[in-house]
Amino acid sequence: MPDPFDTAELRRRVLAAWTGSPARFREDANAEEDLVRGGYRDRLLVELAQNAADAAARAGVPGRLRLELVEDGAGGEVLRAANTGAPLDPAGVQGLASLRASAKRDDPASVGRFGVGFAAVLAVSDEPAVLSTTGGVAFSAARTRAAVAAVPELTGELARRDGGVPVLRLPWPAEGAPPAGFATEVVLPLRAGSRAAVRAALEELGAELLLALTGLEAVDVVLDGAVRTLSRGLPAPKVRLRDGDRTTTWYVVERSGELPAELLADRPVEERERRAYTVTWAVPVDDDGRPVPLPLPQRVHGPTPSDEPLTLPARLIAPFPLGPDRRHVLPGPVTDALVAVAAEGYAALLAALPPDPAVLALVPRIGLAGGELDAALGTAALGRLRAAAWLPVAGAGEERQPPARAAVLAEATEPRVAALTGVVPGLLPADWSRRSGAPALAALGVRAVGTAEAVEAVRGVDRAPSWWAGLYAALDGADREDLAALPVPLADGRTAHGPAGVLLPDAGLPVERLGPLGLRMAAPEAVAPPAARRLLERLGARPATAAGVLADPEVRAVVEGSLDAAEDAWDADPAALADAVLALVAAAGTAPGELPWLAELALPDADGGWAPAGELVLPGSPFAAVLGPGSLGTLDAGTAAATDPAVLRAVGVLDGFAVVAAEDPDELDVDGAQEWADAVLDRLPADAPPPRWPAVTAVRDLELVEDWPRALPLLAAAPAEAWADVPLDGVPVPGYLRWWLSTHRVLDDRRPDRLRHPESRELQGLYEPARAGAELLALLRPPATVADVLADVDGAVDLLDRLGNFARTVPPAVLRTVYARLAAALDGVDVDPPERVRVAPDRVVDAGDAVVLDAPWLQPLVDAALVPAGGTPGAVADLLDLPLAGEVVRAAVESRPSRVVRWVELPGAELAAARLGRSLLEGAAVLEGEVALHDRLRVGGRAVPWWAEDGVFHVDGSPAALGRALAWRAGAWPLRQALAEAFACPDRAAELAAEDAVDP
Repeated sequence: MPDPFDTAELRRRVLAAWTGSPARFREDANAEEDLVRGGYRDRLLVELAQNAADAAARAGVPGRLRLELVEDGAGGEVLRAANTGAPLDPAGVQGLASLRASAKRDDPASVGRFGVGFAAVLAVSDEPAVLSTTGGVAFSAARTRAAVAAVPELTGELARRDGGVPVLRLPWPAEGAPPAGFATEVVLPLRAGSRAAVRAALEELGAELLLALTGLEAVDVVLDGAVRTLSRGLPAPKVRLRDGDRTTTWYVVERSGELPAELLADRPVEERERRAYTVTWAVPVDDDGRPVPLPLPQRVHGPTPSDEPLTLPARLIAPFPLGPDRRHVLPGPVTDALVAVAAEGYAALLAALPPDPAVLALVPRIGLAGGELDAALGTAALGRLRAAAWLPVAGAGEERQPPARAAVLAEATEPRVAALTGVVPGLLPADWSRRSGAPALAALGVRAVGTAEAVEAVRGVDRAPSWWAGLYAALDGADREDLAALPVPLADGRTAHGPAGVLLPDAGLPVERLGPLGLRMAAPEAVAPPAARRLLERLGARPATAAGVLADPEVRAVVEGSLDAAEDAWDADPAALADAVLALVAAAGTAPGELPWLAELALPDADGGWAPAGELVLPGSPFAAVLGPGSLGTLDAGTAAATDPAVLRAVGVLDGFAVVAAEDPDELDVDGAQEWADAVLDRLPADAPPPRWPAVTAVRDLELVEDWPRALPLLAAAPAEAWADVPLDGVPVPGYLRWWLSTHRVLDDRRPDRLRHPESRELQGLYEPARAGAELLALLRPPATVADVLADVDGAVDLLDRLGNFARTVPPAVLRTVYARLAAALDGVDVDPPERVRVAPDRVVDAGDAVVLDAPWLQPLVDAALVPAGGTPGAVADLLDLPLAGEVVRAAVESRPSRVVRWVELPGAELAAARLGRSLLEGAAVLEGEVALHDRLRVGGRAVPWWAEDGVFHVDGSPAALGRALAWRAGAWPLRQALAEAFACPDRAAELAAEDAVDP
């Protein structure tokens, strides 16, 4: 068999060495056993791929590896690994057959470095072979065992090792060639116990293997005739890996260079010349380029996986120096140098990834290291990340910043970050503040900015109101205490140092005209969004409707001080102030009299000065025409023309009579208020306690009117409350307006209370009729009855005077009781007695010629004129200062009675009793007692019809006299005529009784 690689000579030299030194055999056997059972026990496929990558790199061709598990025809299975690239050469065979003497040591591009990786095949096969286009070599445990057994010096050691031999030290020539298209094929007949493990390893082999083996573009895995291709596409930094139908993308960052020679001085000789290094970091990314952290723990790769744990969720591939077990990294300056390179590369990886918060999952976690190397890598990477400018700046596009300059809102939202960008330096985008990223940000030293600190940051910044609106809307929902000092831009350009008490203008409020009022009114643009308004209201700001602003005490104070400001030439512009208030009143739709203090607003008058609105008359108004010249000021014509009359009325400018209100008369600043109150009190009983006044309403400026014919219609249009009676302790009394008009000469130059209602009958002859329309008469209420006149003391005194006026007449029915009613009305009032008194409807006499009749039987003996007493002669006599008839007449009965009889015995007595009423007969013995009958009754020298003396009635026997006597005796004087008829017609008793039984 051809032996192109002179394997016979290689075997001879090795056997000679073992023969000459059995310890060398023992050493090689131990070393190979350590490698197979230790460092390379599970690295078969990785080592095959690594060799394929190195072969492709040496040949400068795309690397391809085909791994196929096939049956060998004898019930076994063979793993065949074919690769492209440089074929097997003598140096390669020498390397395969030499322990730790790699043929690649002078090839800086190779991945393999130590010449021991091929030992991994012994974990699954005792008869490995390598077939190449240049020839083949085979290794065999059986053949090596036979060769060793033939050496007497080695038989003892062989027996001691139970036949175990270093398989890869003795190569043999092999027949066969690699498949077409491949340069080399490794053929591994599998040991029975390794078949399942190899199949599982092939099934689990992933495309991530190609990240470390850059010279290898594809790996075909063939199982049971099915081909699964692992491939690598796209150059770094984005590498696309395909595993059959599944594709993943990895972001790759590499850092290459040469280690300083002095760092390698204490390294093995085989490694001193290999100063070049490439450190690779790789992490899978999604379709948007966001990293998908690898599950932890990871393993450090160099490029084959080691046993060094890695808590960074990315793939690290670095040529760390390994210990003899090929599993662990050795500490030392080379490791330290590569750790620094890896840290710089890791920071570059994170910086190169899209600025998405998913990157934070790659930040090293403090205190989570799985080993010494892992701790060093995490600490170094975190240090580089803290120093590197890789974090995004909110709103700054591609700009990056180091963590030390970055800040994250503790309660971040997109609107809040957008609002605070440029105000809080280094602010991260909102999605970087997620809770999941908090540990990473803390580890990086990123400053967390709370809401209170953010508020402090915005204090003093100069921004447009719309910017503040966005900030308020963004902060809606934050803690109230943190927002208490939130500035608020005001409409007048000032800034409020907190929302409490700030006014939030409603739509329609003329904010642009309200500056002179000095209100803390928020700029409308700052509170336009509902969320902004909601936040400020929650923090103590108040909604500002026009009506609400008008009700603000500050506005009232400004209005009440506006005249002083105008007269004293303060800084305030009175015209601007007036314009502000008028605009506010217009927006509020304030009704006249709704806010009485508005009448104190200083407005320009027609003379170029300033006056309270309530003392100015609207030029050209009907009200102006009824006033006396100069009695009130006139509003400036320009202001009147430019302002809605309704607004002017609302602030008190007069185009009609103004209504004022107060809690009691003492507070009414109107003409005659106290006199009205006194007149009202005079209507109450003298012994009544002081009344409790309700709210009272009056009309001002009545004393300034000169044209009453035109003024009265204006007053008729006054509000109903101005004309309403005042309920004083349950007694309705005339209100101020009616009282004032009634007591002044406003109707045909006469007082209405000195006229009578035109339909009045009781007062005909005493008063002239009032001439006015029905509506005005109903409001003025001129008296229609004696009771109306007597309701007022002054009216009663005036009536007493009118009764003595020769030019007047009195209805008879009124005359009978009028003096008695006057006496009752004026009881307790100090009144001068009249000089003349009325004794008949059309007759008046001097008071000295009249007496008051106190008993009717005295009338025939009285020579003076008689004043009707209406049943109260004493009171009438006192009122008129007149004597009673009983005081003037001194007479006694002179005739003798013809007989004295009992009343009940008189004919007609029963009928008279019926006329008096049954109840009288039952309650008092009216008909008991006696009456003295005279044929001709004489008293004081004169014949009289009846007389009363010493309790006995004397009569001349006539029915008229009997009727008068019984009526007076029974206290039923008005029935005297009826009783007289009863005595005149006693035979009609039954008929009259029947009539009396009829219900009227």
